[in-house]
Amino acid sequence: MAPTSAHSSQPGTLTGIGVGPGDPDLLTLKALKYLQSADVVAFPQGRNGQPGLAQRIIAPHLGRQQLLPLNFPYVLDQRQLSHAWQQAGDRIWQLLSQGQNVVFACEGDLSFYGTFNYLALDLERRYPAARIQRVPGICSPMAAVSALGLPLTVQSDKLVVLPALYTFADLESALSWADVVVLLKVGSVYAQVWALLKQRQLLEQSWVIVNATQPNQAIYRPLTPYPDLDLPYFSLMVIRSGVNPLP
Repeated sequence: MAPTSAHSSQPGTLTGIGVGPGDPDLLTLKALKYLQSADVVAFPQGRNGQPGLAQRIIAPHLGRQQLLPLNFPYVLDQRQLSHAWQQAGDRIWQLLSQGQNVVFACEGDLSFYGTFNYLALDLERRYPAARIQRVPGICSPMAAVSALGLPLTVQSDKLVVLPALYTFADLESALSWADVVVLLKVGSVYAQVWALLKQRQLLEQSWVIVNATQPNQAIYRPLTPYPDLDLPYFSLMVIRSGVNPLP
């Protein structure tokens, strides 16, 4: 879709772009085109006044665009989250209704647990005239296995991704039938997961990747000597529990 002039009587377009896992060079050419032609660039506001990951990723590519940090609280309370999405949607619709094009930078890929989804769905529901489009990006599991130098799946591997581990029954069930299990946000439950993997003799076939593709990336492989890792938020684990051999 061609850029809309900020002085047009037509509403602008909201374009969600997946900006990848951390390395600014992993931004797609299509995402870069929309980013650099936008009137306004929105992104989730970081914690404690610091730039968030999406903002840090796009920073090298920004020019004179208006920047719009949006507050999305790090909570599970649905009422607070809904209020934040509505506030963000109202601010973006105000810009769109003035004919401005807005790009929303979302870390990783939009469709892979991306914040943009909640914003876009709320905006579409409350402002049916809003024009919204999406540009995919590279999600963290793909970046993590590339850092490991391994494929995510081979042959007939069955893959499970658990976005957060609330009960260990979920992991035990996944390990019973999946060949590859990816655990996101593994830091808060790492010690318990390590103990389960030891019990199942899977430590040699499990890896942890921290801050994949970023300058402070760290890899722990195999996990046998690491029962007590203190992991940050952007940490994930890959467990190969199946029988298909790697090439």
